[in-house]
Amino acid sequence: MIENYHYISPFQILISFHKLIEGLKEIADSDIDYRADYAQALLNKIDGEPQFWEGVEDADFFTKNSTIVQYLLADLFPTALTHNEIKAATIPFHNFTFNYSERFKKILNGAELLDNFIIRDMEEHQFYIMNCTLILNRHYKQNIDFGKPLFFDIEDENEIVKHYRILYNADFLEIFPTEKMPPLSQKEIDNLVDHYDDLDLWKKAFPERSWILKGFAIMTLVDVTIESAVSTLKTNLLKPDLETENLIETFESIFQSVFNIPDLRIGMTLYDEDDDQFVKPNFNNGNLQSFILLNEKEADCKNALCGCSYESLIENNRHFVIPNVTEYALTRANDRFSANLLSQGIESFLLAPVRKGDKLLGLIELASPRERALNSVNANKLELLLPYLTDTIEKNQNAMVNHLEAIIQREYTAIHPSVYWKFKKEAKNYFYSNQFLQNYTFKEIVFKEVYPLYGQIDIKGSSENRNTAISKDLKEQLHQLIEILETLNFEKKIVVIEQKKFELQSFLLEIDQGFKNNFEQIVHHYIETEIHSFLKNTSLNKKSEELINAYFQKLDVKTGMFYETRKDFEDTIMSINKNLAAILDEKQQQAQKIFPHYYERFKTDGVEHNLYIGASISPEEMYDPMYLSNLRLWQLETLCEMELEHHQLKTTLPYTLDVTSLILVFSSPISIRFRMDEKRFDVDGSYNARYEVVKKRIDKAFVKNTNERITQKEKITIVYSNSSEEKEYTKYIKYLQHKNVLDDEIEKLEVEDLQGVSGLKALRVKVKHTDNSLLIEAEKFIADLFKERLDCKYSYHNLEHTQNVVKAIEILCEQEETDSPMTEILLLAGWFHDAGYVEGDENHEQKSIKIALEFLKEQNASDEIQQKVSALISSTTFNYAPKNLFEKIMKDADNAHLANENYPNILGKLRDEWATCTDHNYCDIDWYELNVEFLKKHQYYTKFAQENWQRLKEENLKLIEQKLLNQA
Repeated sequence: MIENYHYISPFQILISFHKLIEGLKEIADSDIDYRADYAQALLNKIDGEPQFWEGVEDADFFTKNSTIVQYLLADLFPTALTHNEIKAATIPFHNFTFNYSERFKKILNGAELLDNFIIRDMEEHQFYIMNCTLILNRHYKQNIDFGKPLFFDIEDENEIVKHYRILYNADFLEIFPTEKMPPLSQKEIDNLVDHYDDLDLWKKAFPERSWILKGFAIMTLVDVTIESAVSTLKTNLLKPDLETENLIETFESIFQSVFNIPDLRIGMTLYDEDDDQFVKPNFNNGNLQSFILLNEKEADCKNALCGCSYESLIENNRHFVIPNVTEYALTRANDRFSANLLSQGIESFLLAPVRKGDKLLGLIELASPRERALNSVNANKLELLLPYLTDTIEKNQNAMVNHLEAIIQREYTAIHPSVYWKFKKEAKNYFYSNQFLQNYTFKEIVFKEVYPLYGQIDIKGSSENRNTAISKDLKEQLHQLIEILETLNFEKKIVVIEQKKFELQSFLLEIDQGFKNNFEQIVHHYIETEIHSFLKNTSLNKKSEELINAYFQKLDVKTGMFYETRKDFEDTIMSINKNLAAILDEKQQQAQKIFPHYYERFKTDGVEHNLYIGASISPEEMYDPMYLSNLRLWQLETLCEMELEHHQLKTTLPYTLDVTSLILVFSSPISIRFRMDEKRFDVDGSYNARYEVVKKRIDKAFVKNTNERITQKEKITIVYSNSSEEKEYTKYIKYLQHKNVLDDEIEKLEVEDLQGVSGLKALRVKVKHTDNSLLIEAEKFIADLFKERLDCKYSYHNLEHTQNVVKAIEILCEQEETDSPMTEILLLAGWFHDAGYVEGDENHEQKSIKIALEFLKEQNASDEIQQKVSALISSTTFNYAPKNLFEKIMKDADNAHLANENYPNILGKLRDEWATCTDHNYCDIDWYELNVEFLKKHQYYTKFAQENWQRLKEENLKLIEQKLLNQA
């Protein structure tokens, strides 16, 4: 059966030569003997073969009778034109063809095809309706112009795609309905024409195989490769999503078709007028090649090209072609340029300028690995393509300019989307004004009756910490220089070395007396001019040389000073700001859905933000005071989240910094005005300036009649001025307490009077921190460890003692106000300080450290945490003198039992353990004397323990002394 192999159609196809046979019969009856004889001979040949006029459905018929078919169609396929015309017999819109001209056969054989090629862009819907319109035009005498040209795309033996326009001659076709096909009325036909998209409607009107298509058609192909390639190039280049197109493949296939060069490669180089440079194109994500730039992103124009090509391209605006690159390279001046091309396997090369008027946009590059594939003759084909490339490159460069302007606006002078509409409105007024080309006075952008919300998270003591970091770096640098000078003095005994050492030591003393603003510059200048020059010009032995080399390697490249601690400080500030700002920006996107409002954020030593909400910000939407309340709760929740983020972040940072959080409540509406000079919004009017005064000074304010700042670490301070604001925020706090975000205690404070502002009050509440997973794991680990491995002979150094030490650490940390990260480290050390007893009591501190480090490494704890935990465990060694507050906390917590009211029972457990583990069986008198001596020598180190535990310890001492007396 003969039918289109892709889709169904309304036709039952009978390929027949009946109309051709009728013509042969007329010729056979004519008076022209030679024609009559030829026609009669053909008729005799098919006599007894009714399929030729009745119709054939079997495609194999034409293979078996190809010679007779060729004779029948000889007048339509003249031998003289068979090598010129591209012609075949077919059925319109179908893929079945036969009786090819010789040129057609050559094309198909080259493409390794016979009769199985596809019409371009032919899909089911179009195919079916084209067949239906054939019926309407032929049978119903309609005049429907489908109007779409049809093409074949055939790849030749060189893998170049050729494009052919299809022309049909349907003189030898007849169309008629089957018996079951009722006629269509004009109304039904009009309805079909009006509903092209309704394929089901067409199929209902023309069911499958409901019509007979009898005869054949003549198909003629016209080579339109160049025209089609140009059209395809134009279509692709005009697409809006140009950067997403695979332009390399598109360009190369099109140019290969136009130039008939299968291995043709395409490159492009753009011209940057501002910098007078050639640059790589940014099409296709920057993957479009530039042969003249190769791996460089940009290059000076004259350096990228040889002299003669630069003159031809840039100055004379002509293309430049190198038919033979190897031969061209023999000219000395062309060595570098030619070598660049030859390294890429290029043997013939064509460059052409792409211009828009007098403006150079770039260069189009054509390259082939074959000599003379590109030459001065075929170079002229570029004229067909350059106009479209010109428009595309210009469009791309304009888009790039707009994109750059958008980046600049977004990153440097961005206008927030919530107020963008008003700026746009004023810009339109200017654009459509009669004064467009004259002076135009822009109206001020003002938003009235808006409610401000101000919040900040500030780095606590940033200035002091910065000075501390500078001092630490300076001290370390001065100490290393003193060590170097001492080594040099030992070697050489030069008096001036002692003098310089004295001056460096004087700087150390000055640092300890207080840091001055210009002190760093003074020390830097002295070291640079007096010490460095001395060290560089001094003869050295091996030891001093190593010290000096190590010193200079530690200097910061930019400052020429030690900068490690300051870098840690600055990196910490940057990391805190980046993470907190990211949370605020992300949450802001959600907040805009509450009601559009103006938002701005600033990074200082911390993160500040302003919000303004009111009907004037978004006049198209209905404003309700509920939105202000919603935004206030959002602000408080967001600051809580930022606090928690910092709490989790700071243990991972190289420098420990705390933050304080503040919200300023202002319930009176204000106006904000865009300041053209500063390109930012500011409050408008003298009354509204009060809000700005409070905003700038409030974070440094103190609680009234105290030296305590209203802002404290890990707490949020809410400053307000009237009772209604207090009630509103108390409700928000209670809600967040219910969500376990805030602690239960709410502090109510009076704020000291500020200049021109009095009567302010504040609520202060602590943010709950729930990131104690490491401590939970540590507690579980120790409990399991002691249960599984601790010998029962340790009646004192067991889980109960460890738990008591941990509780004591918690008390001391709270009273000594240690920050959360350090508290966690102390508690970890408390859990592990006696873990080594599972391996015996000898050197148990070192064993405890080993177990702790194994656990912490498995938990991915930082190196800093591991080091600090190890040091704190070491500080519990007997007779160790603590050197800092944290070691004092560990020592006091480990001896907290001395102040326990159950001390005699605890002492009994220790006596039993010693008797079992050390063979020290003390009699009562010896035991009590030993403990009396210990209690008298022992001291507590922390202020809290001294004030609260010392008295209880002395009572226990008296109790033991009494027991000793009772033994006498």
